[in-house]
Amino acid sequence: MTELGQLLRPDLRGRTAYGAPQLDVPVALNTNESSYAVPGPVIEAIMARVAEVAGSLNRYPDREFTRLRTDLAQYLTQTTGVPTAPDQVWAGNGSNEVLQHIVQAFGGPDRVALGFTPSYSMHPIISEVAGTTWVDGLRSQHQQGAAPGFDIDAELAVAQAQQHRPNVVFLCSPNNPTGTALELSVVEAVYDAAPEAIIVVDEAYAEFARPGTPSALTLLAGRPRLVVTRTMSKAFAFAGTRLGYLSADPALIDLLRLVRMPYHLSSVTQAVACAALENRESLLAMVEAIKHERDRLVDGCARLGLTPVPSDANFVLLGGFADAARSWQALLDRGVLVRDVGIPNHLRITAGTPQETDAVLAALESVLAAEDREEIA
Repeated sequence: MTELGQLLRPDLRGRTAYGAPQLDVPVALNTNESSYAVPGPVIEAIMARVAEVAGSLNRYPDREFTRLRTDLAQYLTQTTGVPTAPDQVWAGNGSNEVLQHIVQAFGGPDRVALGFTPSYSMHPIISEVAGTTWVDGLRSQHQQGAAPGFDIDAELAVAQAQQHRPNVVFLCSPNNPTGTALELSVVEAVYDAAPEAIIVVDEAYAEFARPGTPSALTLLAGRPRLVVTRTMSKAFAFAGTRLGYLSADPALIDLLRLVRMPYHLSSVTQAVACAALENRESLLAMVEAIKHERDRLVDGCARLGLTPVPSDANFVLLGGFADAARSWQALLDRGVLVRDVGIPNHLRITAGTPQETDAVLAALESVLAAEDREEIA
């Protein structure tokens, strides 16, 4: 009898599924979730909205999620100053599904997706699972981050776009896992250098950016191949809801309808997301608290002799570990779960509550002291 593995698509054989550890530990700071619970009044608003749609769950949801798109457009207009209409907005079950729609529509066999490593690990996974050839581009001539802040070298990015002639290009700002934001000139340069490509700027962490950090939403007008993706998982403390969205030219969004599954956003998901958007002031108030803890992490880790990368996200990438995997385990042994993102000598830590910041700094101090004692011994 043929083994199931042999029936799997050849390009998927030997792969491992994406997944970060979900462990029961006192301090979990590995997946960039919000450590702050959804406030009680928002929970009440969610329950009221769900109750409104509960009686009609025997019917399919609004396929065009009209109310949600209207609310998302109003949110983007209000918070970014970029006038956004509902027909410029698309949404899915998490930003990963939105990214998947883009690749399904514009990638595929005999097509190329280009990204700049290190960046969000799902970009190549989504591309390759859709049969798209992935090109692991360089952010700089010094691939291991010798360039300050892991910035993207615009000239090098342009050269790679011209060389590979991609159909989809992924840019990430603020970038995951480095936390660094892009200059808009980089987006403009890549857009012009790849005239046959959809240019995706992944802004999942945009609400956490420091003052003055630009958004690619300001570049959308007159650029029909530009897409800006966002999510409610981070700033809205809504990781469990799974609601991602994008803004783009209405003509591009119309093409995404060709690949979405019928009625892909449930009535409950739409109701919950609309309730959150109506109560966004109380949810986004937590963003400032998280940014404060992020900056405490940066300062505290620098005092410990580590090298934090300046961050515009809700996490900090730390360099300076002699053995990142060993330090990761040592932190876990002390009840602190962080993320080993595969960059030598670096670990990524989500910004959490003040108590979690205290705990992670204390654990880091203990780990580093223990490592120093071993070196002396």
